[in-house]
Amino acid sequence: MSDSRDKHPMGKAKTADLLSFTAPDSAPGSYSAQDIEVLEGLEPVRRRPGMYIGGTDARAMHHLFAEVLDNAMDEAVAGHAKSIDVLLRDDGAVTVIDDGRGIPVDAHPRFPTKSALEVIFTVLHAGGKFSGKAYQTAGGLHGVGASVVNALSERLDVEVRRNGRLWAQSFSRGEPQGSLRDLGPVGARRGTAVTFKPDPQIFGAEAHLEPRRLFAMARSKAYLHRGVEIRWRCPAALVASDETTPTEAVLKFPNGLADHLTEIMGARAAITADMFSGRLAREAGAGSVEWAIAWTGAGFGDDDGFFRSYCNTIPTPQGGTHEQGFRAAIAKGLKAHADLVGDKRFANVIPDDVFGAAAGLVSVFIRDPEFQGQTKDKLSSPDAARLVESLVRDPFDHWLAGKPKEAEKLLGFVAQRAEDRLRRRKEREVARASATRKLRLPGKLADCTRDDAMGTEIFLVEGDSAGGSAKQARDRDTQAVLPLRGKILNVQSAAAGKLTGNQELSDLALALGVASGKAFDLDKLRYERVIIMTDADVDGAHIAALLITFFFKEMPGLVRAGRLFLAQPPLFRLSLGAKSVYARDEAERDRLAREMFKNSPKLEIGRFKGLGEMMPQQLRETTMARKSRTLARVALPAEELPDAENLVETLMGKRAELRFRFIQDNARFVDAVDA
Repeated sequence: MSDSRDKHPMGKAKTADLLSFTAPDSAPGSYSAQDIEVLEGLEPVRRRPGMYIGGTDARAMHHLFAEVLDNAMDEAVAGHAKSIDVLLRDDGAVTVIDDGRGIPVDAHPRFPTKSALEVIFTVLHAGGKFSGKAYQTAGGLHGVGASVVNALSERLDVEVRRNGRLWAQSFSRGEPQGSLRDLGPVGARRGTAVTFKPDPQIFGAEAHLEPRRLFAMARSKAYLHRGVEIRWRCPAALVASDETTPTEAVLKFPNGLADHLTEIMGARAAITADMFSGRLAREAGAGSVEWAIAWTGAGFGDDDGFFRSYCNTIPTPQGGTHEQGFRAAIAKGLKAHADLVGDKRFANVIPDDVFGAAAGLVSVFIRDPEFQGQTKDKLSSPDAARLVESLVRDPFDHWLAGKPKEAEKLLGFVAQRAEDRLRRRKEREVARASATRKLRLPGKLADCTRDDAMGTEIFLVEGDSAGGSAKQARDRDTQAVLPLRGKILNVQSAAAGKLTGNQELSDLALALGVASGKAFDLDKLRYERVIIMTDADVDGAHIAALLITFFFKEMPGLVRAGRLFLAQPPLFRLSLGAKSVYARDEAERDRLAREMFKNSPKLEIGRFKGLGEMMPQQLRETTMARKSRTLARVALPAEELPDAENLVETLMGKRAELRFRFIQDNARFVDAVDA
């Protein structure tokens, strides 16, 4: 038997052939130690700038300014600087000056022929923020910020005021243009000034620093450290076409992020009267957090919220663990408060319902933060989540407990968002189903035969018995009948899950051909009129009130359009001989008996137990026939909407004390009518 490996290209017998195949005589070129390049100094930065600042576009170029400004801010955060100056130059350069300690200028122990300043600006991973001795918290942690800015600048000039003397050194594309110079005494003044101009060889000849973007970055830093003052100056010629960027400004915000969020929100209305904001720190410099959050119903899009986070004044556009901790504190706090007050609507709430319409800012200061990537877009320090959640949770619990009315508004708003989300999901499921098969109308619906909605109407009746009479009494061409099973859900006080899972309300929306909530579209309504037809007694009035509440809350557009009506069925039938009339209530019964029948002792008065007890002919004549019936339109003028919302919440909401107070306040009017 032959060995199959002899014939297989991977067999042992073919090893020599494989070796010869990997390095054929026709190889395109040689590869030896001479082909291995060793990049020294700052040359790697200029060869591959994307590795250090994320690219060579406008955003990356402006990141150079962020690196220089961050170094100045680190001095301010450490308590060694109180002010920072940002000066734009006519030639496209920018200067950042702080009144901090000044960069050290003495010789570096590892590089005896170089000053510490030159080492910082020419050697990667050189800086004073690794050990934590010079800075407890800092944004520049990799020791590459200053050197990268230097490498990617056409020119960079540094001036240091330290120990009573002025020192200066200049660089071009990372290379020193001479040694450190002592320019003489400067008295008690101190600090560092860095002037740089981005290199057009890296960023393109047309690239330039934009005053608008630089001003926004500087203002953001001032918000993040409420104790620092940033003074901005820009030549008028650079902002001549930009009305939003000033030539001079002093940026100092005593309330920090709360001031920042107030500016962002502008005139947009918030759900709560006060935002939730604060600032707390752990002892012994173990970390601190500042935050501000508000909920807005409109102004930022369908999901109206945004969230901006910072670590040691560095923006983290991709979020990270500090955001996770903040979101956990808010979500858990709301859930705990809902449980405390017995708000069952919160059962279906998820974090997206809480934060989808939240405008939030959070800033942390921690030691040795861990970022993903040199551009620090995302914080990955595990301790940050625990720090933020532990510092924010208690203040948020106290904020909710101290503002019960505001807390109730917030809980209701979030619960409504959860309800809308569940409804949209169900509508998507219905849409998917209808794409493959024709959607069926509710089985109990007796639809009219006319296809056009104009001139048609649907009667919503109580129970199968009334539905049977109404179906026989209707005009089949234009009148549809949908029997409902008793009293429907009170949507004003029901939890979101109950609303979306209620079969009666789902059948009702399906019969009408429209979605409820924000997705309601009046043009899709299958009937010109929607008529509530219930028994003319207390139970019937209650059912009508529940239906009106449903339409008011879930389909207010139908009410505002004047398309909702109440039928007026009679409660009594008065007969004397061949003459019969109908009365809607006791008052009309007594009036008709007196005026039409002179209170004859032979007068027969019958009381209908319900619509189901009426003969179809009687129901048609008294309630359904257009020529003889009376309808009451449910109106909702725009100017009365706030009062209507308050009234519905009082009478139909879950707070019994509001109804009790309403009854106490209005009982005297009932007495006056009875009298």
